[in-house]
Amino acid sequence: TRLTWYPLQTAGLWEQMALSCIGTEMNGLTVSPQVLDELSVEFKARLQVLEQEIYQLAGREFNIQSPKQLGVILFDELGLPHGKKTKTGYSTNAAVLEKLASRHELPARIIAYRNMAKLLSTYVEKLAGLIDPVSGRVHTSFNQTVTATGRLSSSHPNLQNIPIRGEEGGRIRQAFIPGNGLIFLAADYSQIDLRVLAHYSRDEALLAAFRQNEDVHSRTAAELFNVSSMLVTSEMRRVAKSINFGIVYGMSSFGLANQLNIGRKEAQRFIDRYFRLYSGVKTFMEKIVAQAREDGYVTTLLGRRRPLLEIADKNKNRREFAERMAINTPIQGTAADIIKLAMIRVDEQLQKQCLSGRLLLQIHDELVLELPEVELKRTREVVVQAMEQALELAVPLVVNCEVGSSLAKGVMVSQ
Repeated sequence: TRLTWYPLQTAGLWEQMALSCIGTEMNGLTVSPQVLDELSVEFKARLQVLEQEIYQLAGREFNIQSPKQLGVILFDELGLPHGKKTKTGYSTNAAVLEKLASRHELPARIIAYRNMAKLLSTYVEKLAGLIDPVSGRVHTSFNQTVTATGRLSSSHPNLQNIPIRGEEGGRIRQAFIPGNGLIFLAADYSQIDLRVLAHYSRDEALLAAFRQNEDVHSRTAAELFNVSSMLVTSEMRRVAKSINFGIVYGMSSFGLANQLNIGRKEAQRFIDRYFRLYSGVKTFMEKIVAQAREDGYVTTLLGRRRPLLEIADKNKNRREFAERMAINTPIQGTAADIIKLAMIRVDEQLQKQCLSGRLLLQIHDELVLELPEVELKRTREVVVQAMEQALELAVPLVVNCEVGSSLAKGVMVSQ
């Protein structure tokens, strides 16, 4: 009703979403029971091998799933350094094990065991039971109002969280296949958060990099390490990438130091160099935080509002968290708005062009479609154009496409 619509619209909370999400939920994804069965056998065998390797390295058998027993092995018997003691004993979480991995082989094996066990229980064993008996597909639910930034989330099951890292994680994506006689087309926005940052900040160096179609991470690395772009190594680029995205998330020197496993002073030097290179970004961040402090909220480019009452909190931790959200929300929130607009445009254009491709999945900055191979060329053109024209920014939106017979990255081929 108008009584409902008007206050939502004036507060920037009313969004056109058409039926894209509903159609995507109804379409679902085909999952191969045969591939899941093969993975189940393979993963269980791998777990048994890891179990024996762990016992051998520990010098005895113990309950691998018990943090307390693992703590005794690592810290009391092997004498590895530990952190602060909690009520249940010393922590053996992933962060602790990763730091210990350089000192002994056991922590690395424990990490591998936990990852494998999670993949088996969370995906391989559960997915088969989630296949709809009527459609023969797995159907997720997309949520509009769960994340604070406005990004869509997925649940029952969460298909936005399909593993991608590691060989075994990538194998699970092989179980997701198109229908008979069809192929997948995955269209992904290139560095959309950084492009939105360039638009907001109007930083000249960042604008120039995107307008000239440069590799922003390599450009940043060359400046941070004071080398020619031709001499930028993969490690330098990795550091630059962490800093580029870390700035978007309002990451501190402490957070960057932990992520890169470097000293806090070195992390701060990287951040200082970054702001010297992209001075417009620093100015934008200072202005957006000041504006949020004055208004008590921030908005996305399309006017969607996020209250930030904690930005005036006397508690330093709560206040600094709100300041990070003041920086992050306009960027991630605008990126979320863009992908939603893209979903609507893609849906409309596919129908208008009488193409039979269907939108199956939205994974943050990526749309996954299912279509007949004979329609690939036209569909790709329609999808790319719809996504790149979803919203006009100060820099071009760029979309990269991959095609394949499953969602496995090794199978998907760039187009």
